[in-house]
Amino acid sequence: MVPFMQIKNIKMTFKPMKTVFLLILSNIFMTLAWYLHLKFKNKPLVAAIMMSWGLAFFEYIFQVPANRIGSSTFSVTQLKVLQECITLAVFTLLAWIIFKESPSWNLLISYLLIIGAVFFAFKG
Repeated sequence: MVPFMQIKNIKMTFKPMKTVFLLILSNIFMTLAWYLHLKFKNKPLVAAIMMSWGLAFFEYIFQVPANRIGSSTFSVTQLKVLQECITLAVFTLLAWIIFKESPSWNLLISYLLIIGAVFFAFKG
């Protein structure tokens, strides 16, 4: 009986980790869909839209399972707050890598405040 309970508890702890991992992947594709076309301003708008739609398809491949898995552990509001925090972290990293935009001190402070918001959303 005890080993079964341990396995069940391990599976329960993987759900939040799976949710975060899938949301990170989803947000990578979302950020690329929203902003990567800006690197190709010389391409026609229709091509940029099609590229963005193609990337958004992969966003949803990860986002839908993330929210379904996560909804068994988190409330919908907690999922949204978590997703927004991940979105900003992924965006900052990709803006730095792709667009060479370094995060400023005030941006980092605003992220600390957002992390505080996540803490309070999950508190209680």
